[in-house]
Amino acid sequence: MQLIFLMKVSLVAAGLVTTFNAAGQEAVIRKNLGERIPQLQRIDEVRKSPVPGLFEVRVNDTDIFYTDAVGNYLIKGSLIDTKLGRNLTDERIDKLSAISFDSLPVKDAFTIVRGNGKRKLVVFEDPNCGYCKRFEKDLEKVDNVTIHTFLYPILGPDSTEKAKNIWCAKDKATTWQDWMVREQVPKAGSCDTAAIERNLELGRKYKISGTPTLFFSDGARVPGAISTAQIEKRLTEVKN
Repeated sequence: MQLIFLMKVSLVAAGLVTTFNAAGQEAVIRKNLGERIPQLQRIDEVRKSPVPGLFEVRVNDTDIFYTDAVGNYLIKGSLIDTKLGRNLTDERIDKLSAISFDSLPVKDAFTIVRGNGKRKLVVFEDPNCGYCKRFEKDLEKVDNVTIHTFLYPILGPDSTEKAKNIWCAKDKATTWQDWMVREQVPKAGSCDTAAIERNLELGRKYKISGTPTLFFSDGARVPGAISTAQIEKRLTEVKN
């Protein structure tokens, strides 16, 4: 009985030591990086990476760095699983930057419904974005989808002007597609364009720095133009 009791005490003690060491290690990493690199004085999270001895350091919500156990070295880049061919850093950032799809203010977007509209997609786009124009041509081939388009003019004053004219059009969706796909310049219009300012603020909140940026109904984010086949694949994979 005494032996069993001592074994239990030893196991509990070992667990406490492990917890203490992990907490102490995190504190050392935070202290050293914070003292040596001003931008890392406020660290959101320190956690073990899949690589032994390598730790993930997260700042500004979704910025990922890697360091050793005491913060003597810092790595900025992608961690690749060569066996599985996976970019673990991108997967981690995608997970961190996922959103609550239903919380997006679609009143500040215009909506296009094709077919039964069961599948859902949100897109942030600049009217002068060449990649967006290519993307729109591919998106036209996708059926049975509801698309909420947030005008997101970040490429300059002309983008803002076009976005306002599109937003003020009687038929926003048609005017948008006429410009993006058929190069028909939107006519000047006048209306309340506060929604565009709200879109820019929303984009800053979610760190949307390029267009197009897509959000699927499971919250997953895809930056950049993707093909019709890729859009279909993503929509099919969504598990709400």
